[in-house]
Amino acid sequence: MLPIQMDIARLLKLIAKWMLLLLVLAAVVGSAVAFFLWSLDAVTLYRFGHPWLLYLLPLAGIAIHFLYKWAGKNAEKGNNLIIDEIHAPGAGVPARMAPLVLLSTLVTHLFGGSAGREGTAVQMGGSFADFFVRLFTLDHHDRRLLLLCGVAAGFGAVFGTPVTGAIFALEVLIAGKIDHRGFLPCLLSAWLAKLVVDLWGVAHTHYQIGYVDTANLLRAIHWREIAWVLVAGLAFGLVARLFVWSTDTVKNFSLRWIKWPWMIPAIGALILILLTVLLGTDDYLGLGVQPAQADSVTLVSAFRPGGADTWSWLLKLLFTAITLGTGFKGGEVTPLFFIGATLGHSLAVFAGMPIDLFAALGFIAVFSGATNTPVACTVMGVELFGGHFMVYYAIACVIAFYVSGRRGIYHSQLPQSPTFRY
Repeated sequence: MLPIQMDIARLLKLIAKWMLLLLVLAAVVGSAVAFFLWSLDAVTLYRFGHPWLLYLLPLAGIAIHFLYKWAGKNAEKGNNLIIDEIHAPGAGVPARMAPLVLLSTLVTHLFGGSAGREGTAVQMGGSFADFFVRLFTLDHHDRRLLLLCGVAAGFGAVFGTPVTGAIFALEVLIAGKIDHRGFLPCLLSAWLAKLVVDLWGVAHTHYQIGYVDTANLLRAIHWREIAWVLVAGLAFGLVARLFVWSTDTVKNFSLRWIKWPWMIPAIGALILILLTVLLGTDDYLGLGVQPAQADSVTLVSAFRPGGADTWSWLLKLLFTAITLGTGFKGGEVTPLFFIGATLGHSLAVFAGMPIDLFAALGFIAVFSGATNTPVACTVMGVELFGGHFMVYYAIACVIAFYVSGRRGIYHSQLPQSPTFRY
């Protein structure tokens, strides 16, 4: 064969290899995420019908603790383990991570813990990806890329945002920097995994900004809105910083002052029960997307007038910091969406701005600040809410990113440089 023919043959073989890998990975991750989303809805609705389950949350926390103690090993590190393995190969991502995080997350939500779902999807994606690495005996470079694709597939499938999933997988590794070389396979894996979820008939939550001022989009920039977007971005970044600090503080305080580790989740659960009783509402338990009652504060209700109280964002932050800081499983991202959307709602009411627009800005910008992923979050705004306000999305997300501080919710994320913050 001529040299050019040999190069084409190698290229075609490489493309065929990766298409097969991505198809298999997307089918498995997408199916697992579809089952997870269906199961999460089922346990949430079951808890709504049986509110007494909250009082069993201490026992659920103890069970999760011993489950990970006996079977978890390094899987306890969760998303940080996957990021570590992408940075530098170690002992690998154990296959048991997927069933462990799936079961423990469902238990957390069944009994009322305030947690999310992104961590579960990302960990399942990373776990399955590393399993295929061992199955197909891939080298170091291919392993790193497939792990990135697993993260992208899990994230893109769980939120229905494949482009965001691909960018997030690449941006979350190093704060303020994106390695674009793996974008195409990450995008394909995320899109295929999202397609698999759709084929299973599992729907994603729909959000919409009803406010579209066409005149302002066609003429000069609306400077009053821009000014309030700048102020809101500052607030979103500070709240993201507060969330990271609160979760870390709860965890560190618990480890330092509670003698028996198995008591940490039990005490955290008792505090959640006490707060729920004192507040007289269960709006800040669970995922926060579906309403227990018609007038419940939820992530979706934050987009309409009267759909959130002034301090809803702070209460959700408190409930989530206690839940995750004391060892319950799930993720931080959906609670961050809730915190941001309800904060945006409160700011819009105060400033006389469009509530749905500012709820959307908070939705993505608090997440941006807490994860150091402003590009992914800007793109998420476009995928979820449409592109009319893309400039506003970018402003809010970038400001939140710079204000939130160097440390995010993923402690294995590397800073681009010691001085990457202003």
